[in-house]
This record gives sequence, structure tokens and C-alpha cells, in this order.
Amino acid sequence: MTEAAIEKENKDIAQQYKELLRISYQTLTDDDKKLIRQAFDVAVDAHKDQRRKSGEAYIFHPIAVAKIVASEIGLDATSIAAALLHDVVEDTSFTLEDIQQTFGDTVARIVDGLTKISNLEHDKDVSLQAENFRKMLLTLNDDVRVIIIKIADRLHNMQTMDSMRTDKQEKIASETLYIYAPLAHRIGLYNIKTELEDLGLKYTEPEVYNEILQKIRESKEEQDKYIAEFTKVIQDSLDRENMKYTIKGRPKSIYSIRRKMKNQNVTFDEVYDKFAVRIIYGSDAANEKFLAWKIYSIVTDHFRPNPTRLRDWISSPKSTGYEALHITVMGPKGRWVEVQIRSERMNEIAEKGYAAHYKYKQGSDQEDSLDEWVNKLQEALENSEVNAVDFVEQFKLNLYSKEIFVFTPQGELKPLPKGATPLDFAFSIHTEIGLRTRGARVNSKLVPLSTTLKTGDQVEIITSEKAKPNSNWLDYATTARARAKIKSSLKEEKKNIAEEGKAILSRKLRAQKIPFNEKTINELVIFFKLKTSLDLFYRVGVGTIDNQKLKDYAASRSNALVSFFKNKIRKQDTVEDIDRDEITAKYDQLVFGRDEEILDYKLANCCNPIPGDNVFGFITVSEGIKVHKKDCPNAIQLQSNFAYRIIQAKWKDSTQEEFKAVIKLTGIDNIGLVNDVTREISNNMNTNIKNINFDSQDGIFTGRITVVVKNNSLLKKLIEHLKKINGIDKVTRE
Repeated sequence: MTEAAIEKENKDIAQQYKELLRISYQTLTDDDKKLIRQAFDVAVDAHKDQRRKSGEAYIFHPIAVAKIVASEIGLDATSIAAALLHDVVEDTSFTLEDIQQTFGDTVARIVDGLTKISNLEHDKDVSLQAENFRKMLLTLNDDVRVIIIKIADRLHNMQTMDSMRTDKQEKIASETLYIYAPLAHRIGLYNIKTELEDLGLKYTEPEVYNEILQKIRESKEEQDKYIAEFTKVIQDSLDRENMKYTIKGRPKSIYSIRRKMKNQNVTFDEVYDKFAVRIIYGSDAANEKFLAWKIYSIVTDHFRPNPTRLRDWISSPKSTGYEALHITVMGPKGRWVEVQIRSERMNEIAEKGYAAHYKYKQGSDQEDSLDEWVNKLQEALENSEVNAVDFVEQFKLNLYSKEIFVFTPQGELKPLPKGATPLDFAFSIHTEIGLRTRGARVNSKLVPLSTTLKTGDQVEIITSEKAKPNSNWLDYATTARARAKIKSSLKEEKKNIAEEGKAILSRKLRAQKIPFNEKTINELVIFFKLKTSLDLFYRVGVGTIDNQKLKDYAASRSNALVSFFKNKIRKQDTVEDIDRDEITAKYDQLVFGRDEEILDYKLANCCNPIPGDNVFGFITVSEGIKVHKKDCPNAIQLQSNFAYRIIQAKWKDSTQEEFKAVIKLTGIDNIGLVNDVTREISNNMNTNIKNINFDSQDGIFTGRITVVVKNNSLLKKLIEHLKKINGIDKVTRE
């Protein structure tokens, strides 16, 4: 680099540092500024010889992360210093001891937590990424700020991924959607969660992202005009009441529009609430609730509300701390509009999460609120013994669940995930109550443990000293905490029964004059087609393997020839079973990796890809390469958890092979419609129909047709032709 370029870069670095101090959400004291300056100097010195993939000086990354921590999340000076130093121990010659001596224990603990997340050894059979996440979540025990800074680090990495290889972009984006966005949501960092989701979509499904972005831009002018018309009416009424307020109209995120399109199976134009209007009002603590309902009353005086879409999170805040009143009203031109009503305090909490809570709590309450918040997150971390992938799945169960609110018999309010049962309620009160549950009363009526609870239910748990979990409980429990405790108890129970079974088996084998040793136990496991000796002892303990079955084993043991043939037959069974549900058409149009190799593969049943679809290969443990569509429901989970098993794949020439695809149609029923559809498929497109099923109800029909096509472009052409038939409303591929 030239001297002029170096000088310009140094100026930019100094400028970024000044901006960092200026935009801090919390007021910085002189000591705070001194700490941040010291951290900045150490980081500049440590990273002086490093550059990012884009070519810029590495120090810009820690500064950008510190800016997110300071401004968007609003953490304190200690966190800002730790953010500046977050890569120092991992990437340079500085040690943790150096950090501790210079900055003290707290900063060192946070930096250590961030370094631990990056330097992890892993078992080859378990996903490295899942192990990373597990380790990261367990650092909550050290300091909650570790995770918050990690989220800021991930946000900046997502914002600057353009110079990376496509496969790396896809891996990092999948990881982000899989764990970081839900984490940001759980912590209450809604703005960051939205940005992470949009950026995740940008790199996992670029065509979809760009298409929605383009449509939002095209409709922006018309949308702004509509919001102005809608808010003008409300503004006039609020002004008459002399209220202090601001009204903002904002489009919904690209990711949430995409999710609606997918879940409701509709096009962009058919998504009805693509934007929301937010009313933020000034108020003192005493009148906050009263004013929210007053604004609700003003809005609903002018626009008719949808009674099923009222959400009151002021009376019962979400467990993330989110408070607001959400209503959906019928606006001008017959369009539904979501209106969010928040005080300035509620708005800060919605945007800053924990940091704003901290600001509004006084004195000793500050610590209580932080402890309570950490405890809530740690509930999801119960039972760290399960394997990493299950652990992350369980944690996600608790992250994204919508909430209901139920009452204890004493009238205390308890938040639970939507779909929770009395069993989940019992474990949320205390593990011992959960394990001793005998029954439950909801609103004073005795109900099954599988009953789904609703907001407002009063739940009472009936316990008994003799009650204990059984395997059916896993069908009833939905929260990660309850399921982990039940599994742990069942495992313990199984071990105890197996111990008894071992003693019984030893006695019974002696009676048959068979030695009780490792060789015999292995033979028994094979004879009864079991997996482990624990399974064998357990089955003896519960009586599934009785005297008669042991006599059969003894007889087979004395006849080696019979035993030989039995083993041959048994082996034959398993071989036939292996490919039971797989599609195993042999064709050579799909190529793998950069060298475009032709390899054996199977098409995954979860998404049934056909030629022309965007696909990737996934290397399974026992069944070779499985091919999935890039928008397969399992794609993000696979790419995030098992990135090292993903192999690039693409279709080459697909003119010779034919594939099945299912088309779904809906529309208005009329005479001769089925005839029109079948003629269109057979005559025009030269396509075979494998299966056809139409169902009509009250003048509306739905149909499913399985067709055989040669490739994706022919299928698209067929769908376009079918859409033109009179009476057909929607045609989609399943």
C-alpha cells in the first residue's frame, strides 16, 4: 500500500473510533472512555498486520462489532471494550493473561467466552456447528454478554459477506437462520433479528430475496401514499386530544413476507399485511396503560378492528420483555392494516432488549431483572448431556415458541409456549412436581395430561408419591425442559430395571447350565435381534424375554447347524429392507462438486427434486449421497448443522429421463373442468398422467394430479397452461 493510502486508512480508523463514542446508547463516564480507548489501542496494535478477505484492515471489523454493541444493542463500556478485543486472543499473539492484567476479570471472562466459542474440538460423527452452538449457549453460565457480542459479531459478518465464495456464504447464512436469528429474537433484539433473517434469505435463496425486494421497491410509492392517507385520520384525532406521539409506517421484512407466502401458499400480491403502522406515544409510568387503550379506542373509532387479531402484550408482556398493543383494522380500499401501539419506554425495550430493561429498572432491581432474564434462557439449557444436535433442536423449541398465559391455583400468571399441556405446566413449576404428576385439573375439571392449554386456563396438578413418568409422557410434553427431565427419568428407570434383569438372567442361565459371560451375552443380543446388552437385561427385567424364549436360545445353541441357517435368514431380511422407501432411479444427469463428477446418489423423499431444480448433495452416514432441493424444509438445518457433509450438485442434461411431480389445483367447480384439465395435459404438453384426484365442496374444487415430466421447464410450462383454464384459481407444485 502507498503511504497516502495508509494515511487515509488511519484517518478512517480514527473517524470510526470517534463515531463509536458518539453513538453509544448509554452515557459514558470519563473512566468508561478511558477503558474503551485502552481496548481500542490494544486491538489496533494486535491486528495491525491483518486484513479481511475484502482487503480492508482487520481492525474495522472489531470496531463495527463494538458500534453494534454500543448503539443498536446499547450495552455498557465493559461490553464495548470486550467487543473491540473479541478476536485478539484467538487471532494474535496476545494471551488471556495479558487481557486480564490490563482490563480486569470481567473483560477477560467475556473475551475468554468468545474465544472458547471459536476454538472447539469436535467429534467427527457429530455436527461441528451444533457442538459450537451448544458450547456457545453454555457460556451463558460465564456471562450473558458473551452471546450478545457473538450476535453482533455475526451481524457484521453477514453484512460483509459479498467477497466470500458462494458455498461459504450459504453455510454461514444457514447457520444464522438456524440459531443466531432465533437467539436474537429470544433476547428481544427484534431489529437485529429482522436484519439477520433478511440477510440469511439473501444468501440462501438469492432469487427469491431479490424478487421480493424488487416488488417492495416497485410498490413503495403507492404504499407510502396509502400509509399517509391512513395515518392522517388518526393524527387529526390524536392532535385533538393533545397527545405527544409519532406515527411510523414500515414495510414488513422480506423474510417475514417470504414466510407468509410459503406458509399460506400465496403470491406476493396476495399477502395482505405487507406493512405495519406504529404509534409511539409519550407517557409517564402511571398513565402508560390508560393511554395505550385510549389510542386503541381512537383508532377503532375510525377503522373496524378484526377481533381475532387483538394482541395485548401490555397486560401480559412476552417473556422477552416485549410490551405493546397490536390490532389489525380494516383500512381504506378494504385492506387490512396492522397497528402497533407502544409507549416510548416500550419502544426502547422492543429495539434494545435487555439493555433498555436495565435502564428502566432502579437500584437492586437491575440485578434482579438480569438474573431473571438469564434464568429464563438457562431453562432452555437444562440437560447438557444429550448429543449436540438434539440439544440445539431442544433449545430452538424454546426459542421460537409463541406464548400463552395460564394461572396457578393461587392466581399467579405463568407464561408457557403455545401448545403446552398440563405436564409442561407441572415441570415449569418444579421438576419434582413434574415427576410426581398423577393427573391435572383445568378450570376445576379433571382432564387428560395430553390436553392443550389455552390462555386464561387455571391449572392444578395432582401429585402422588407413587407416580412416575412413562414413555407416553413424551407424546404429551412439548417444552424442552419437560422432555429433557422425562427422558432423564426414563433412562434412570431403564438402568434400574436392567440391573434387576441382569441378576435374573444370570440365575436363569445357570439353571440351563449356560455360562454367564461376555460371549453368551453377545450371542443373546444377536439371537433376540437387539442392539446392546442394556436392551437385553431390560427386556429380561420387564419379562419380555421369559423362560420359554431362553429355552429356545439354549436349544439353538446346542444345534450349530440350525443357528447357522437362522443367522443366514436374519441377515437376508435386513438387506431387503434397506432401500424400502427410496427413489433409486439410475441416471447420469446430476453431477457433483467442482469437478462435476458422476456419483451414485438417491433422491430425498422429503422434497422429491426433479431435473432443473436447484439442489445440493448431503453425504449420509449409511446411505451414500442424498439429493435435496435448496428450498427443502430440511435444507437450512442440514446446511447449518452438517456443513462439512454438504456437496455441491447440479443437473446437466435431462432429456432422456422422466420424473414424477405432483400438481395441486384449486378453483370454482364447473361442468367439464376435469375434461379440460386432462385434455390440456395430454394433448398440448405430451405429458403422461399417473394419478388424478378431484374433490368438490360447495362449488369449490381442489385437485391433485401426479404427472410424469422430463424436466423443470416443461413442468413450469404445464403449470402456466393450466392457469389459463376457465375456473382455475391457483396451480402450485407440491
